[in-house]
Amino acid sequence: MALFKKIYWLIYPMLIGLFMLIFDLVYKTDNFILKIGVCSVIAFILSPRKKIILTQTGKIKQITWLFLKKPISLD
Repeated sequence: MALFKKIYWLIYPMLIGLFMLIFDLVYKTDNFILKIGVCSVIAFILSPRKKIILTQTGKIKQITWLFLKKPISLD
């Protein structure tokens, strides 16, 4: 999890690249703007979110993701 805490922000661009490769294999299109738009929306939905939660001790940053059971705290 320590590695995930450091590189969670790289998941969004990696997902865009992965979905562009899959999109090219499944659906052949020459419209690059359409391809990048569809892949960006899918990657945004599946990418991790960083939330700031207020507690009695102060603010805590947490990463939540669709594929994680528990949120990961950054602080």
